[in-house]
Amino acid sequence: MNQIRSQGWDPKSVEVLRDQRAACDEMRERCPVAYSDLLGWSLFRHEDVVRVLNDPETFSSVVSRNLSAPNGMDPPEHGQYRRVIERYFAPQAMQAFEPQCRSIAAELVRSLCGHVELELIGDFAHPFAVRVQCAFLGWPASMHEPLRLWAQKNHAATLAQDRSAMADIAGEFSGYVMGLLQPRRDAGVQGDQDVIGSLASQQVNGRPLNDEEIISILRNWTVGEISTIAAAVGVVAQFLAEHADLQQQLRTQPALLPAAIEEILRMYGPLLANRRVTTCAVEIGGRTIGAGERISLNWVAANRDGRVFADPQSFRMDRDASANLLYGAGIHVCPGAPLARMELRVAAQALLDGTTGIDPIARRPPTSAVYPASGFASVPLHVTFAR
Repeated sequence: MNQIRSQGWDPKSVEVLRDQRAACDEMRERCPVAYSDLLGWSLFRHEDVVRVLNDPETFSSVVSRNLSAPNGMDPPEHGQYRRVIERYFAPQAMQAFEPQCRSIAAELVRSLCGHVELELIGDFAHPFAVRVQCAFLGWPASMHEPLRLWAQKNHAATLAQDRSAMADIAGEFSGYVMGLLQPRRDAGVQGDQDVIGSLASQQVNGRPLNDEEIISILRNWTVGEISTIAAAVGVVAQFLAEHADLQQQLRTQPALLPAAIEEILRMYGPLLANRRVTTCAVEIGGRTIGAGERISLNWVAANRDGRVFADPQSFRMDRDASANLLYGAGIHVCPGAPLARMELRVAAQALLDGTTGIDPIARRPPTSAVYPASGFASVPLHVTFAR
């Protein structure tokens, strides 16, 4: 990889995008703290990433000029907003939502019956992520298509770093939220009838959440859920297609699905990186990084670090998952992790229950996703449906 042999790296170079996982692995071993104009200082080693996650005073999460509640906040503000949203991902909330999630997944699988070949991302993973997100938020089915197109535009604008387009797309999402929130206010509807109505009744610092805060919370959930869940479903399906023995084992032992999914996603992360900014000068990996510098935490490389995970490129379902950074760590560990885990388990279960075989298509290999995404852009599969 001649393109990344210098002390820096280019995360959008042809060589890196050809195989992001291999590039990140190579950087972790050769240059674990590397600079790029796009990302600032990228950290590739598990130890360095965990250090940043556990030190919010030195590595701030306030990385955007726009409000980002609560993941783009630091203590004590972060904790105040985090307490507002954690109730939505409590065990009882997940138990209540799971039957609806199962119904969506099963309906999507049934709708694909009769297809011998699928492109799993477009045919199942992305529709599943959009429909489940709308169901979780209490949004109507009429939002499925607008939200699908919005997610695609958001990804394209982020990839291009088109600030003007990103602002327009943010405004579009704000319009969706206000279009659902305002009629509830006009009708005097309050309380827990859906997530928007519930958020409108929540308080922080003794006052109700304002519109900007509600929009920010919902935007963070929606961007993270749709893109990451769709990518993760694609990664899991492709891995199962390539490992027929594991696929059949999970058909007969579905209780193993959570551990299997965690390990698959450790190996093939659905999310490439996350951001921080330094509040003071700091030394990491022999590099001195000044105050106000951008930091990029590379999840893919950290979760494949052989210093932490023995034989990291091998699938081991009995592996201790406590060091897995799939959902982050520290005070900013993903609050929606319970929802994501449930959705991924339900989606995988629906695919396995509705089929007797999921196989790769030799003439149509999967195509890799590119920055800022990870995983696959397309996953062509041959599917044999259960009768």
